[in-house]
Amino acid sequence: MRFNDKVAIVTGAASGIGLACAIRLASEGADVVLADRDAGQLPAACGQVREAGKREPLASTCDVSVEADVTRTVDDAIKRFGHLDIIVNNAGMMLFRPIEELSEADWMHVLQVDLIGAFFFIKQAFLKMGRGGAIVNVSSIHAVETEALVAPYAAAKAALLSLTRSAGIEGKPKGLRVNAVLPGAIDTPMLWNNPNVKSGAEKIAPADVGKAADIAAAIAFLASDDAVFVQGSALRVDGGRLSVL
Repeated sequence: MRFNDKVAIVTGAASGIGLACAIRLASEGADVVLADRDAGQLPAACGQVREAGKREPLASTCDVSVEADVTRTVDDAIKRFGHLDIIVNNAGMMLFRPIEELSEADWMHVLQVDLIGAFFFIKQAFLKMGRGGAIVNVSSIHAVETEALVAPYAAAKAALLSLTRSAGIEGKPKGLRVNAVLPGAIDTPMLWNNPNVKSGAEKIAPADVGKAADIAAAIAFLASDDAVFVQGSALRVDGGRLSVL
C-alpha cells in the first residue's frame, strides 16, 4: 500500500480520469479529497472511492478557476486529515472554435481552468504541504502535437508543462516534487464529445484509445515514492500514438 497515511486532493474527480485516479489512490491506502465543481456528481463518485479504499473520502465543491475555492479545499483537507501529501491537478475543459471566432473571454476561461487552476493549487502546496509531497499535473498530448479548433486548450496544456518545470525547480528545495502526465486518446466523455472525433476529422484507431485507469496508474507512480528522483518531468501516456510517423 504505497499511500498509507497519505492524503491526496484530486481535481475534476467526479468523473473520467479524475475519478479513476481517486479510486486508484484510495485503493492503495490514501485518504482522498474529491474536488469538482459539479456538486451533483460528487456523492456517487465518493461512493465509488469509498468502496475502493474502504475509507470515507471528503467531497469538496471546487471551481479551480476561483482561488478562494482552491484555498478552502486545501484548508478543509488539512483540517479533516491533518496534513496534505499529494495534489493531482486534473480539472480541465476544451472549447472547439476556429481562432477567428474566439473571444478574449473564451481564451481566459480555458486558461483560468486548465492553467491558472493548477497554479492556484501549486501555490497552496508550496505554502502548506510538508516535505516529501508530490504534485502531478495532467497535461495532454495536445501540448506537443495538436489539431484545429482547440488553440486555447493546446496552448494552456503546453504552458502547464512549462509551469511543471518551473514548479519542479522551486519545489525541490522545499522537498516537493512536481511532474506531469500527457494523456493521449482516453475513453472518456471529453474524447467522444470532441466534434473533430465525431466528424471523423480526427481519426483514432481503437488500439490508440486508452482507459482512464491507465492514466491513473501513471499518476500514482509519479505521486509515489517510487518516483522519488523524478522531478519536473513530462510522462507521455498515449499508447505510442505520437511515435507513428
